[in-house]
Amino acid sequence: MTNSKFIWMNGEIIPWEKATVHVMAHALHYGTSVFEGIRSYETANGPAIFRLDAHLRRLADSAKLYRIEMPFSQQQMAEACKKSISENELGNAYIRPLIFLGAGSLGVVPNPDVPVDVIVAAIEWGAYLGEEGITRGIDCCVSSWSRTTSAAIPVLAKAGGHYLNANLIGGEARRNGYTEGISVSANGTISEGSAENIFLVRDGAIYTPPLAASILGGITRDSAITIARDLGYEVIEQQLPRELMYIADEIFMTGTAAEITPVRSVDRIEIGTGSRGPITEAIQSNFFGLFDGSTPDKWDWLSPVSTTS
Repeated sequence: MTNSKFIWMNGEIIPWEKATVHVMAHALHYGTSVFEGIRSYETANGPAIFRLDAHLRRLADSAKLYRIEMPFSQQQMAEACKKSISENELGNAYIRPLIFLGAGSLGVVPNPDVPVDVIVAAIEWGAYLGEEGITRGIDCCVSSWSRTTSAAIPVLAKAGGHYLNANLIGGEARRNGYTEGISVSANGTISEGSAENIFLVRDGAIYTPPLAASILGGITRDSAITIARDLGYEVIEQQLPRELMYIADEIFMTGTAAEITPVRSVDRIEIGTGSRGPITEAIQSNFFGLFDGSTPDKWDWLSPVSTTS
């Protein structure tokens, strides 16, 4: 990770090194934080943030599910995201808004007066699963760790504590020589990667697990579905058995960090031809085309970044 010059914190732009938090912050002890991952892209008209409103709505939803009062409006958060890009003079960047409970209570259930702190950081960050993976695909495995379900936590929230589960799934995969892990439910249906949603292609149709499969409602996932349907492909959201991955024609993963990444093998079983398939490539091309102008932004997904401080 490359440090930036500034971070937006509690309404102010401050130097990166001054954005500190007390070691007794409730979030540090109990994972009481919610966050977003958002990307900005350099376009012909300057930097633009991808699906900013959708991301900030999910941030507000996550806070609501955990009864965290947001100190700033969605409009203020949008301006903070834009300011984080412009102040750091970034184009292609990753934006991290984070809302967390600060110091003031050591009880698992915090006192009502525990402060809520908010930061927005923006950094340069390339392809999460590797630049080569975008074109050649990545190797995945099915993890021994299952995805946490809504019986235990609100999985639709993008919360800090949830990612201990993701850490186990992704960490196990990497230690065993894979790029990413895929979680399945107790009954063997596919959920998602450690930080990505998953799509399978079979006989020209595209399949993806539904929200009820204990997945995060991914915004890049929604974008891929919209693009695929716009291209004329059938997209089916349904529960999918684990073994369908092994006989799929194509598999790809989606996420803000991962963008659109093909999967070339699962559990060392080659998927299709063992490389990026034509449907994956078409969706990928139209997705990245939004940023170089070759794909019209008919859905108003790009929010220009203001250059004023």
